Parts: sequence; C-alpha cells; structure tokens
Amino acid sequence: MDIFNVISLLGGLAMFLYGMRLMGDSLKENSSGTLKVVMSRVTDNAVKAFLLGVLVTALIQSSTATIVITAGLVSAGILTIHQSLGIIIGANLGTTITGQIIRLLDIDASGPSLLRFLQPSTLAPIALIIGIVLIMGSFFKNARSVGNIAIGFGILFSGLLNMSGAVNTLVQSGSAEKLFSSLGDSPFLGYLAGAGVAFVLQSSSATIGILQAFSATGMFAFRSVYAIIVGVYLGDCVTTAIVCSIGAKPDARRVGIVNILYNLGKSVLVLAGVSIVHSLGLLDSLWDKTANSGVIANVNTVFNLLSAAALLPLVRVFEKLSFKIVKNPVPTTDQPEQESRFKSAVDALNPVFFDTPALAFQSCYNLLLTVFAAARTNIERSFNLLVRYDEAVHKELLADEDEIDRMTDNVSNYLVRFLPHLQNEYHVSIMDQYFKVTSEFERLGDHAVNIAEHAATLHRNNTTLSAVALSELAVLESAVGHVLDESELTFRRRDVIAARQIEPLVQVMKDLIAVLKRNHLKRMGTGECSIFSNSTYTDLLIEFQRIGDVCSNVGIATIVRVHPELADHEHVYFDRLHEGGDKVFDAAYQRTRQRYFSLLPGASVSPEL
Repeated sequence: MDIFNVISLLGGLAMFLYGMRLMGDSLKENSSGTLKVVMSRVTDNAVKAFLLGVLVTALIQSSTATIVITAGLVSAGILTIHQSLGIIIGANLGTTITGQIIRLLDIDASGPSLLRFLQPSTLAPIALIIGIVLIMGSFFKNARSVGNIAIGFGILFSGLLNMSGAVNTLVQSGSAEKLFSSLGDSPFLGYLAGAGVAFVLQSSSATIGILQAFSATGMFAFRSVYAIIVGVYLGDCVTTAIVCSIGAKPDARRVGIVNILYNLGKSVLVLAGVSIVHSLGLLDSLWDKTANSGVIANVNTVFNLLSAAALLPLVRVFEKLSFKIVKNPVPTTDQPEQESRFKSAVDALNPVFFDTPALAFQSCYNLLLTVFAAARTNIERSFNLLVRYDEAVHKELLADEDEIDRMTDNVSNYLVRFLPHLQNEYHVSIMDQYFKVTSEFERLGDHAVNIAEHAATLHRNNTTLSAVALSELAVLESAVGHVLDESELTFRRRDVIAARQIEPLVQVMKDLIAVLKRNHLKRMGTGECSIFSNSTYTDLLIEFQRIGDVCSNVGIATIVRVHPELADHEHVYFDRLHEGGDKVFDAAYQRTRQRYFSLLPGASVSPEL
C-alpha cells in the first residue's frame, strides 16, 4: 500500500465525513419544527421517551446531536433529568439506522436491474444530480435544504466507494492481515481501537461506516469485529458528555454522565454476553464467518436493541448514580438569597440549540414574551403611579427594568451568536423579526420608567393633575392597553390580522393626544389645571405616543416576516394606509375613533379635531 493509496483512503474518509455532516445538518434544519413538537411532549413514560429518542435520532442521523439537544432542554427546565433517560437510550439505538443504509454496499451488482439502482455506485450520482438540480432550481420553499440533504447523501456514498477502492489494496498487505488477526485475538485491543477512533471522529455512525468500508477486504471475522463495535459506543459517548458539560448546569451534565453509564453498562453486558454464549458453543457458526457490511450493520443493531431491552428498566439506577457523581453546588453566603424569577427563561438560551433552529428560536420567543410581559406590567404600574404615587412600587418598577435590560442583552447576544448557523431564508426572516422586536420591547420598558419618573416629579413638587385631566388620560391609557393587547397577539401568534389592527389604533391615539393637548391648554387658561404641571403633562403625552410607535413597529416587523416583499418599502406601505384609500384600515379607524372619543368626559368635548 503506497502513498497514493493512503491519499485516496484519506480523501474518501474526508468525503464520507463531510457528506454525513452535510446530510445531518440539513436534516436537522428541515426537521427542527418536528423536533420542537415531539421533544416538548415527552412524558414520564420511559418507553415513550425511548421511542422518541429512536425517532429523533433516525431523523437527524446523530445520537450526539439528540443527546446534546436533550441536555439543553433539561438545562432550560423543559425536560427533567428523569424524562431524558429514555431518550438517551433510544438515541443509542436510533443511530444504528446509518449503518443499515450503508449496508447497501453489499448489493450484488449482477442482480436484477432494479436492485442495481440501490447500489452506492448508482445512488451516489443520482443523489448528486437531484441535489444540484434542487439547489440551482429553487422549485419550492425548502428546495435548497432538501438539495443539501441529497448532496450530502451522494458525497457520503462517494466517499465510501473511494475508501472501499483504497482498502482493497490491503488484501495484499501482510501488515494489514497481521493487524486484523491481532484484533481478533485480543477483544480488549479491539475495544480500545473502536473507542479511540469514535472519540477522534466524534461520531459512532461514522466509525461504524468506516468499519463497513474496511470490511470490503474480507479480512474481518465476527470474532475480530464485535469488540470494535462495542468500543465505538464508549468513545462516542465520552465526546457527547464533554459537549454536554461545557458551561452547563448540573442536570445537563448528568445527561452526559447517564449516557456514559449506560454505554459502560452496554459494553459490559455485550462483552460478557458474547463470551458466555461463545463458551456454550452457540456462536461457532458465526465466530469465524467473514463480516461484511451487512453483518456489521446487523450486529450493531442487535447489540443496541438487546442492550436497550435489558437496561431500560434500570434507568432509575442510572439516574441515582448520576446524582452521586454530579452533585448540586453548595450555595455560598455571598450568593443572592433569591434568584431572579426570569432566570429560567434566560437559561433556556442554550448554544446547544444552534444546530436545531426551531429550538433556538423557541427559547428566544419565550424570553421575548417574558420581556414583553414584564414591560407591560411596568407600564401598568406607571399608570397607577400617576393616580397615587407609591415609592415602593416605583422601586419595584426600576428593579424589573434592570431585569428587562439584562434579558434583552441576553437575547440580543444569543441572536448574534446564532446568526452564523442559519442557512434557511425562512429562519433568516425570523431572525430579522426577533432582532427588531427585541429593541422595541426594551423601549416599552424605558417608556414605563419615564412615565414613573414624571409621576415622581409631580409628587416631589406636590403638584397633581386635575380630575378631568386624569379622566382623559384614563381613556388614553385604555387605548394603550388595547394596542398592547394587539401587539402581544401579533407577536405571540404571528397574527397578521391583529397586526393590521395596530395602525388604526395608533392613529386614534395620535388624535386623542392632539385633543388632550388642546383641552389641557383650555384648562390652564381657566386655572383648572396648574401651569406647573404643563411640561410634565406634555411629556407624558409624548411617552404615550411613543408606546404607540413601538407597537406600530412590532406590527410592521410581523407583517414583513409574513410578506417579505414589503421589506424594502414597509414604511411607504403604512404611510399610504394613513393617507386613506384602504377600506379595511378606514373602517377600523372610524370604528376605533368613535369608541374612544365617546369615552372622553364632558358632552362639550367634540370627537372632531
């Protein structure tokens, strides 16, 4: 075997690994919505969780990804450590599907013509052709991502074929024969070899695939290959545990520990079981049989299936051991007595979700709703402070404003780190909307603080607003509450109908503010309102108007997400609404205007400007 064979072998390995990565990443991107749904509905039933782990791993072609995602969900509090146990075991079985696909290498080339289409030498170019046509043609919404899946599939098989061609030269290599026979004589050495390769490649599927490619030499027998397969389990799970532990909470680290404990248990069970069965003479017909790609795939699947059946009832034992190994941190005296009530929402922003966009966006979505709710609560507090100032309430408002700022900083930083992982245009549109509403929701909190400060100014100066002024402000506050309702509904449900209700409301708020300013000037002329309250009252009306502007921007961001063709001229579109000519807008405006102007105190107040 010369240097050119080595280059060909390594080149085939590179193609195989890249094809597997490309296919897996594209599958995760397209199935992320499914992942979000099924993994959030897991129950305490270990069997259902096990089946879920099998399904998700078969879907995204990576047990490591499934377990890391599970660790992220546990860290975020979406799943408990107990719920994750069945998923971990299921993921170890689900990953064997890749080997069953690769066994297509064993299809007889002299068979029926239909079967020849399933040969890698035929499947690879077909997949590549389909992939490039989809990528270049963009025939449907996710054509590029589906094309990447096909391209990854084609590259994977091309790499396998390249490796198989290179390792065929090993048949004439005396050193290779010596290596393979030594593995057969020492199961422990084979176990270490499998663990080492899986640890380096960070993928059990890739390691099994390479083993299947090397089986083309015909030198692998069952006795030399089974220990290598078992070793793969440990090498892969160590890598997963390391990923789960980086900067993670104790429960997330326990997910990685449970995976190691399970795979150690699986290794002991399989190695001891094979040794006992062989000593009873029940494996004589298989022991020295040549292990081709199909045999390796079947052995891998059977080992995992039997281990799952034997060890699934012991999940509580693994759970208890993980708590003994990873202990909860002992609180120190300098830690705050009470954690922020928003902490769980912030902790859900876990980088492990970056490769699964729907889960990452779900974490951002939940935190943004939390920010909105906190800002709205502060707005309501600030309204109450205008009627009756309470310093304790003001302090609570400011404390929550600090939390709002921290949450928006966290989600902004998370989105920036998440951005390079996005490839799908649809996901980019979500990212664009979230960036916009993050700053808008923070501004809501700022306006609440400003209103509260104006209330504090009135209190310090021993100045009060007249009863009529407060009554008029109450009408405006009602309109603000209405527009906040529509804004929340718009973002929560991506509701375009609710978004289109925002603009008429904002226009009515502007009309109300104009009337309130005029009425206030009249009251100052008659002495009903203090001239010392004028600047504060005017500033208050500005804050109310800016809250309406924030809500308008939230509505625009949502509509543009649904109708990206408006992205380059969104404000022109909404300016035209205000200019008239849109029957839906005009009807909603007139209806809303009549509703709120009829609430203004005093029969002498005309709804007309």
